[in-house]
Amino acid sequence: MSKALRLLPLYTLWALMLSCKSGSDPVIVPTNLVLTANVATDGTGVVTFKATADNATYYTFDFGDGLSSTPLQSESGAVAHGYTAGGTYVVKVTANTSATAFISTTKDVTVSLGITVPTTGYVSADNYPGKSLVWSDEFSSATINASNWTFEKGDGCPNCGRGNNELEYYTDQNAIIQDGNLIIKAKKENVGGKAYTSTRMITKDKVSIQYGRIDIRAVLPRGQGIWPALWMLGDNIGTVGWPACGEIDIMEMIGGGGRENTVYGTVHWNQGGHASYGKSKTLATGTFADEFHVYSLEWTDTKITWLIDDVEYASVNVTSSLSAFNKSFFFIINLAVGGNWPGNPDSSTTFPQYLIVDYVRVFK
Repeated sequence: MSKALRLLPLYTLWALMLSCKSGSDPVIVPTNLVLTANVATDGTGVVTFKATADNATYYTFDFGDGLSSTPLQSESGAVAHGYTAGGTYVVKVTANTSATAFISTTKDVTVSLGITVPTTGYVSADNYPGKSLVWSDEFSSATINASNWTFEKGDGCPNCGRGNNELEYYTDQNAIIQDGNLIIKAKKENVGGKAYTSTRMITKDKVSIQYGRIDIRAVLPRGQGIWPALWMLGDNIGTVGWPACGEIDIMEMIGGGGRENTVYGTVHWNQGGHASYGKSKTLATGTFADEFHVYSLEWTDTKITWLIDDVEYASVNVTSSLSAFNKSFFFIINLAVGGNWPGNPDSSTTFPQYLIVDYVRVFK
């Protein structure tokens, strides 16, 4: 050390050393910003966002719908937002290390409110030679017609699982009218001690029929353990019980394992015990969840015939031993979850699932 430097006071040496250092630490800006979006499929308009970036300490979100002038801040980068109108929105996310150190990106998100209803499929005739329309529900009003339908609620106890070990709890909250369609939703949620909810609707004591042609246009759900049904029971079930009252299954489908391309038409009655007859119909291509099909029944005092898209696939003679089918019946529409026949849902089953019905028509 030089003689002159040795003579400097200690505080002067300290100041000289500081002057040799950088004036400030370098600014760290986040990098590799990625934004993902998962749009809910149940028509609620909820979108779940996840933003990630290196070196980010927090994120801010502008959801692009103008509902808030203040962006939402999140340290984790995981947020959910509910849109109140359908459309495409430009969502902006900013990854920050400070108010002045940040990067941003945008993502277009398309939201549809309501359930997506197929626009293709078979449409049955509005009339038939020698027959007149005597009753129908076109599901064209804003709400489900209480003059036609009653909701059966609960899990069926004391006949729990309705004799089939089903897993759903039926409510009146899982059925809506959308764009002229009845939509029944099966959801995975805990209600009444059950892990799933759905809807079961009946016309008992409101609408009954005996004989005629029945057309039901519908799109079926899919998935292991999913069991939609369009069917009828005899009006006298309260006095004679099942199966003596008779049961006519216009359509049943059991989901999973590639079974969504097959539906069943069946009758049940009492003949010294439970007796039944039925057949199935399998599509050449596709599934019954892809688009609308029309499930029809031709019912006379001598014969019951099942048709899909106006093509017959099964019939049974209604003789004296099948007298249960010479009486009046009421309609049932339901979407069951689990049970002896389809088996229970598994990890491959996605929820919610939908049974979509365009119309129910009766001609005589």
